[in-house]
Parts: sequence; structure tokens; C-alpha cells
Amino acid sequence: MQGRMQKTKAAAGIAAGVILLACALSAQAYTINLSPRSPRTIYLQVGVGAFTGGTYNQGGSPAVNGTINVVSVTVPAAQVGNGTAQAMTTNSTASISLLDNYAFCNLPGQLYVGGFYRSTSSSAGSATATLVASVPANLTNAGGQTLPFSQVRWTSSGNGDSGAQPFPAGAFPAGGTVTIGTIRRNQWAESCHAYSYLNSSVPAAGTYTGRVTYTLSAP
Repeated sequence: MQGRMQKTKAAAGIAAGVILLACALSAQAYTINLSPRSPRTIYLQVGVGAFTGGTYNQGGSPAVNGTINVVSVTVPAAQVGNGTAQAMTTNSTASISLLDNYAFCNLPGQLYVGGFYRSTSSSAGSATATLVASVPANLTNAGGQTLPFSQVRWTSSGNGDSGAQPFPAGAFPAGGTVTIGTIRRNQWAESCHAYSYLNSSVPAAGTYTGRVTYTLSAP
């Protein structure tokens, strides 16, 4: 285990998260082992998530939350394309871990990314659930001008952590899929991502948007 002290375990359900990235122009990880339990469950939360009946440690169950959170930045006109990365912020209200109600991420500069993969068996072996992001080639404005998604990167941390991140720092590709991280069988894992826009080109004026879809899958 890494990070906060281990507590109790119990839950069931499935949820998934999607993030919308928008660009307007003018530490360390936490993982914890879970006890096997029926039913076999995977849960993913990117931004705002949902549990019913309290947190995981209170016996709560994951629920589906259809919220699409936005990460955005407005680049001052005098700084457009000067190569100085611009910090992005999120409209997500999720700073608390639904594992144990711990204040894990710092808003609005960080986006919560986490979940769990629980099996009915304690024979974990090397099985893992893999979190990938499906990324369009570009962010696009109303006039059809584009910015490559590779202009967006992130760092990874979490309050009170120690050890390596389960969902480490990285950057989006200019289209395709990218592996964000993995969760071992019978494990909860979470990180807080802080995004930035690299600001290395001078695009046409406008609001550029694009959607990244996160998917957690297990064998």
C-alpha cells in the first residue's frame, strides 16, 4: 500500500468517466489492496463520480454519473504562442476520494482520476485493469481551425501521497489512444492530474474544444 492508512473494504457497481478539454485563446500516488468480493467489479471515475450509501469504506456502492467535466484555459493575447505553458483548470467539484472521503485533489487545478478493480478471487496473479484515453487528432473551433491534442499534457500527484503514481504524468497524442495507467486486481488506485496547454503555436482566434474518452477494462 502507498499513501494514506488502509481502512475497510466493500462495494459493487460500475461507472465510467469522460472529460471534455477546451482551450480558449484571446507527487505521488495512492493505491490500496481490496478484499475479494462478489460481484466482480470495475469502477472508473474521471472528474465527478457517484456512490450510493456512503463511501466505499462505509459500504457504499458505485453509481453511474453522466457528468462531462471541462478542463480549460484562456491564453492572454500577449502570450499566445510564446512557448510558455499555460495552466488549465477544471469545473469538476470532485476533490474528495470516494474510497474514504479524504480530501485528495486540489480544485480547480487538479482533476481526480481513480477507481478500482475487484475480483471474486484472491488469486490475483499479474492481472490488471488498464485505463486508456481515446483522443481525437485535434481540438477544433467554430471556424474549423485546429490545435493538435498533443499540445495538452498533465502532471500527477495527490495530497498525502508517497510512492509512484498509478496514473503518472503524460501527454495526449495527436489522435489515437494512450495508456493512462493500470489497476491491479483487488486494488483501488487514484491520482490527481493537473493539465497544461503547451502554447507553442499561434492558432487562429477562437474557442477550441475536443473530447477525450477514458475507458477502464479488465481481462
